[in-house]
Amino acid sequence: MSARNGLSVYEPEFWLPLFYRPSRLAMLTRNARLDRAKKLLVQRGCRTIVLYVWRPEFVTALDSARFERIYYHIDDEYSFSDIDGPISDAERRLIQSADQVFIGSPALMAKKGTINTHTAFAPNGTDYAAYAADAPEPPDIASIPRPRIGYTGIVKRQLDWSMLKWLSSTRPAWSFVFVGPVQEHVGTQRAVDELSRRPNVHFLGLKTPNQLGAYPRHFDVCLMPYRIDDYTKYIYPLKLHEYLASGQPVVAAHIQSIEEFKNVLTVVDRMGGWPAAIEDALAPAANSPERRRARQAVARLHDWNLLVDRMAKTMAARLAPEYLGRLEQAVAAESIEVGSKSVACRSIPI
Repeated sequence: MSARNGLSVYEPEFWLPLFYRPSRLAMLTRNARLDRAKKLLVQRGCRTIVLYVWRPEFVTALDSARFERIYYHIDDEYSFSDIDGPISDAERRLIQSADQVFIGSPALMAKKGTINTHTAFAPNGTDYAAYAADAPEPPDIASIPRPRIGYTGIVKRQLDWSMLKWLSSTRPAWSFVFVGPVQEHVGTQRAVDELSRRPNVHFLGLKTPNQLGAYPRHFDVCLMPYRIDDYTKYIYPLKLHEYLASGQPVVAAHIQSIEEFKNVLTVVDRMGGWPAAIEDALAPAANSPERRRARQAVARLHDWNLLVDRMAKTMAARLAPEYLGRLEQAVAAESIEVGSKSVACRSIPI
């Protein structure tokens, strides 16, 4: 277990690996890892321990008295299906039984936000300072001709590859830049291989979080080229507020989570609308100081510091009113991460 700035990361022992099948073995080892994490916290003097989970498979934690509270954060449609379906029995039970639920997109709120009265909207945000700061042009983008039409994030199957192929072929004078790792998906890798052969398409690969913030500043237009289906209607792209923080124009497919931001970006409803939308974004009017400030003002309201503070206060209020008061006095916290979960305790004397 390693610790830094009050955050401890528990890496399960070799004899507690992650199993998917059979389901009973997966449940037993999952719960054993949670028990181990809790014991480490107890050894460090924690008396009030909260389990914060992201996935419905942790519904099994409800069947024990291990934790003072269980908070469930829905940041995706976990079926990952292009065709919408009902809420699974496991997830419905977890939502109903959790002490607090956080939901990360408007469409997910509409689908799952009425099951538990203790549900709060928790959208994605940005490290505003990192994306708004002036930054030198990264070396691997410096030689790419302008205008640069850029995308940051995982290069994945949910992107509209048919549109991107068509767009890059019809606008050979534009440079299309993708910054991020390529998903291991046959269709995605086939599309990337095909587009990589075009002189105006550039895949720059994985960057560290510290490196990534510089790229949108050196795009001429930031792109969210999602395919429209029953999965993408539930997403809230992390890159939305990263792009806006850069001040650069943003052109996006018409997914539900961008509805409230249509005044600071351009929305495209059909394939044929992409060239004109990007041309408008390249025009001087879209790059005026006023438009840049408007975009950045929205992103500033979605800085992670503000969003996490709001969530922390909600969590503390659900735990006990006195915790909220002490949180507002900035009492330090400790937590242990377990894979995609976080087991947390607040060392506050009661």
